[in-house]
This record gives sequence, structure tokens and C-alpha cells, in this order.
Amino acid sequence: MKKKIVLWGTNENDQKLLLALELKASDNKVHLHTFPEEIATEDFYTKMMNLWRNGTEIPFPDGHTSIEKDLSITEDLLPENLKVERGDLVSRAKTEWHFAVLSAKMFEMYKGELDDMKTRVEHLTNFDSGMWEELKGFWGKVQDQVREKNLFREQANELRESTNGLFDKLKELRKSLDDEFRKQSKEHLSKFADKLSKIEEKVEKGLGLQPIFNELKNIQKDFRDTKFTKDDRNKLWKRIDKAFKIVKEKRFGDKSGNNEGSAMGRIERRYNGLMEAIKKMEQSINRDKKDKEYQDRKIAQTDSQLELQLKQAKVKMIDERIASKQLKLDDMLKTKIELEVRVEKEKEREAKRLEKQKIEEAKKEAKAKIAESIESTEIDAEAQEKLQAAAKQIADAKAKKSTPVKEELKVDEPKTEASSTEEAKPEESVAEKVIDAVEDAVESVTEVVKDVIEAITDKVEDLTEKMDSEE
Repeated sequence: MKKKIVLWGTNENDQKLLLALELKASDNKVHLHTFPEEIATEDFYTKMMNLWRNGTEIPFPDGHTSIEKDLSITEDLLPENLKVERGDLVSRAKTEWHFAVLSAKMFEMYKGELDDMKTRVEHLTNFDSGMWEELKGFWGKVQDQVREKNLFREQANELRESTNGLFDKLKELRKSLDDEFRKQSKEHLSKFADKLSKIEEKVEKGLGLQPIFNELKNIQKDFRDTKFTKDDRNKLWKRIDKAFKIVKEKRFGDKSGNNEGSAMGRIERRYNGLMEAIKKMEQSINRDKKDKEYQDRKIAQTDSQLELQLKQAKVKMIDERIASKQLKLDDMLKTKIELEVRVEKEKEREAKRLEKQKIEEAKKEAKAKIAESIESTEIDAEAQEKLQAAAKQIADAKAKKSTPVKEELKVDEPKTEASSTEEAKPEESVAEKVIDAVEDAVESVTEVVKDVIEAITDKVEDLTEKMDSEE
């Protein structure tokens, strides 16, 4: 809890001021220092934020004003003529400082009790178990207030140090009992060490990890319920912790991974981090709400007026803390919505990019097929020309052969009609068959070429229409 705050504000004339408030808990007073804008330089502001606010005194420039007022839960910390940019900080400071004053009173009360016990312990010559129990009861009472957070850390530490000093003096008188305690601690340490050694052997042998994990949990439970010296406890806990880590690593393996550095990856990492922060903030708010409910129940059961005031101040402080956290949570939820929109846009952009990539690949594939088909068509055209030329030559040869044969038969070697017909028919039959075969081949090749060209044309048109519609 900060006992000094620094923030910017304005006066009734709308002039900018640097405001500094500090709590004097022992006097139940608040000091307010104001610095006009002309003397609140950047260097001075930095010193106020980094030094003065953290407890280091710095000289104030001429021209500043300082006032002192009583701290009251019903009155504002600032005069009515001063306005600040962060009113929630001032409101929160008021409730926290009121709590701090009440806590200081409780601290002084416990300190008085401790001083009285200190006087009695110093007069002891032998160990007094009654004094030991009384000191334990006192420290238990202080711990209750520490758990309730009615005492600040520095106050609890001071009481702890003084109490430990008294315990140390009583321990000197109880040295024999301490020796016995150390002996028992060593015995417990040895028993636990034996159990852990057996578990380590099972892990090395590769035995079932789930039963081993359950054994470790039981050992951990027994460890917490067993009394040890500080050194023995630390030594044993390190070994138990190491055993847990080994078993978990063998059970679950290494789950570390790296995200890609793409825009989508960065947004997803930021979104995941934000969701984790939202989760923690919601949990924190829920804890505060439960704490408030708990304090409300305690208020109904409190008889001491001082404790009642402390708890009421604490409830007010919790309310301010919840309100402040809720503002941050609202901002995070707003950012969450913005990131979700960005994630959807990135997904759409990525889908379009992949689709465009597929189209480009289809275009390249179509171009390659067209080039192959054109090359094949050119080869078929050449073959068709050669076949047509061959057919023409055969037809010419047939025409040339048919006329001379008839003239020779009539002039040089007169024969019967039957014999001439029998000799002419074989020649004409062979020529016709060759011509028919060539024509059929030409026709077949032509049809195949036409079919290929039509199929390629149809495919290219389909791809073009698809690309136009998707673009």
C-alpha cells in the first residue's frame, strides 16, 4: 500500500497543477502539496514519481503550497476546488489510508503486550512452559490478524522479530528439549529419505508412473504433517520436489513449442495472453468478492470496536479494489472483442490466399496441358499431311495403271473377255483397299485430333469461368 501518491489535476481556474498527497498514519493526518505547472518540470515530476513517492525526501521548489488535514472516511482528501484526472486513485487512497491508521493503532496495542511479556521473560531463570504457551498464544493472535491482513507486512515483521527474540531466549532455557526435537527431526528425515530412495529406484526401473506419483503425493502429505528443523525441512522438500519433476517429465514429456512469426501467429499469441490475463483478473475479482463476503460475516461476529472499524474499513477498501479491477477487466474484454474480429479477418485473408494459390497452380497446370496438347496436335497434323500425300500418290498411280493396261490387252494380246476381266480385277482391288485404308486412317486421326482440341478448349473455358467468379 502506497502512503504517497502523485497525480495531475486542475484548480477552480482550470489551471494545471501537480498534486502530491502523503499519509501521516501516526497522526491520522494527510499532507497535500500542490505545484503549479510552471514549476512542475519534467525532471521534478520524475523525481517525485521515482524517489519521493517511494520514501526518499527531495527538496520542493519555491512557489508550492502545502496544507494539512485530518483523515476522515466521510470527507474527501482533496478540497472541492481541485479536480484530478484519476479520481479513482484518490478515492482508493482514502479508504486504504483510513485502514492504515486503524492498523497502526492495532500494531501499537500488540506492541505494548509484547513489551510486557519481554519484561517478564528477561526475569526468568528457568524454562517456564506457561510463558512459552502465553507467547505462542500471543503470536497466534498476531498471525490471525496477519492472515486477515489487518496488519501490514512491516508491522507483522517487527512483531515477528520481537516475538522470535523472546522465543530464542526461552529456547536457550529449553536447550535440552531443542536437542530432542533435532534428534526427532533427523529420524523423520531418514525415514522420508528411505521412502524417496525406493521411489527413485522404481523410476529408474521404469515401473508404473501413476502408482509412483500417488506414493509421492502421500509422502508430500505426511511431510506437511511432520515437524522438522528448518534445514531438514528445506533439504527434504528439495528432494521431494525433484522427484515430482522427474515423474511428471516422464509421464507428460516436454510440451514446449514455438509459434510461427506470422501476423496470425502474433495475434493468436496476444489473444491467448489476453485470455489468460482476463482469467486471472476475474479470479482476482472473485477472490475479492469472497473476501468481502467473509469480512461481512466477520463484522456480524465482532465484539471489539477497533476490530469492527478495521473490518468496515477493509470492506470499503475491497469495494474500491473491485471497482478499479473491474475497469481494467472491462478494457480487457473490449480488447478481446477487437482481437476476435482481427482473428476472423486474418482467417478469411488466409483462406483467400490459399484459394488464390490453388487457382494459380490450376492455371499453371492448364497452361502446361495446353502446351502439351498443342505440341501433340502439331505432330498429328504433320502425320495427317503425310497420309493425305500418300493417298494422293496411290490414287494417281491407280489412274495411270488402269488405262494402259486396257490398251495393251486390246492391241498386242487379244484375249477373251473373261480373261481380261480376271486380270484387271485383282489390280483394281488392291489399289482400292490401300486407298480405303489410308482414308480410314486419315479420318480416324482427324477425329482424334478434333476430340483432343475440343476437350482442351472446354477445360480452359471452365477454369477461366471459375477463376473469374472467385476473383
